[in-house]
Amino acid sequence: MQGTDYMASAAELGLDEGKLAGLRARARREVDEGLLPAVQIAVARRGRLALFDTYGGAQEDSLFCVFSATKAITSAAAWLLIQDGLLDTGVTVASLVPEFGTNGKEAVTVEQLFTHTAGFPNAPFRVTDWPDKASRYSRFQKWRLNYEPGTKYEYHPTSSMWVIAEIIERLSGMEFAAFVRQKIIEPLGLPDLWLGTPDEVRPRVTKLSIVGEPMTPAEYEAAGLPVPPVTEVTPEVILGFNLPEVQRVPVPGGGGIMSAAELALFYQGLLGELPKGGRLWSAQTMARVNKPLTGGLIDMSTGAPCHRGLGLVIAGDEKRNLRGFGHTNSPEAFGHSGAGGQIAWADPQTGISFAYCTNGHDQNALRQGRRGVSVSSLAAVCAA
Repeated sequence: MQGTDYMASAAELGLDEGKLAGLRARARREVDEGLLPAVQIAVARRGRLALFDTYGGAQEDSLFCVFSATKAITSAAAWLLIQDGLLDTGVTVASLVPEFGTNGKEAVTVEQLFTHTAGFPNAPFRVTDWPDKASRYSRFQKWRLNYEPGTKYEYHPTSSMWVIAEIIERLSGMEFAAFVRQKIIEPLGLPDLWLGTPDEVRPRVTKLSIVGEPMTPAEYEAAGLPVPPVTEVTPEVILGFNLPEVQRVPVPGGGGIMSAAELALFYQGLLGELPKGGRLWSAQTMARVNKPLTGGLIDMSTGAPCHRGLGLVIAGDEKRNLRGFGHTNSPEAFGHSGAGGQIAWADPQTGISFAYCTNGHDQNALRQGRRGVSVSSLAAVCAA
């Protein structure tokens, strides 16, 4: 069953066709203006899709790299181990992956990997190191801490998720990509969701490009935002995801390739709404992973308190727009965005899930953020 096989009418799903039309118009604006080469959006509810549209230089069967929106999928794989009593998030990482326990990292806990408080935000790891376990473990051993674990929130673009994928492999006895496919993708009936993309699928993957100009420090100051720290997410790294050797690797922190339909329906799976697969994650598990664990720690990129659960961002208070949500999302909404403007969330209060994918990596962070808040705000109020 493909994602598009889940289509239903807006009326069947209790959604307002007029509000969906408004969302469509806003989502395609930057394509019509020539900024973004392609955009794909999907809105789902009650386990079905009410909207699945593609704009610009892409087709309905086109696939997109969703970058850090992948983190929710990797985290959800680990939740299955937590649910089965195989993984305790309170234990140290070194107790599960001894090679990791060097250079002061012995005290890092599994929970801190999920919450971006582990202390090694930009530890280097080449994507092509993953298939070779000796190279993989050598990287883990060499990593050093930037700060004491648990004392600070600093987003880990990829490093902590490589370790979570390793833990999944050790506890399950399966390769990470195979575990995700067998335990999540196949039960949910979403075969076009890929971590590690086969060569025969690659022709349908949209080519990434860099658009817009980066903001200057003065522009950040005028917007009332701190200048974000320099990270590994550079234009060169982004464009590297066009390469076959990178797309073949199941990059757990940012290499998922899929359609917006698959992404929105994955979140329906987290809500327990997909008809195929029943409920993979119990209500108790979802309540646990959606509990904010980062206290009053501040997100350096926004200056606002972060609301991080086990691999997810929780909308929370009135600053939810700074966490990748719309103004109209409820405080209980949860999800994870991705570099360049990818959006994915579910809102338990309405049952709506939303995905927005683009292959144009917009370097203007303020414009990108405002676009995300705008489309999410429109999607969140589509219920009739």
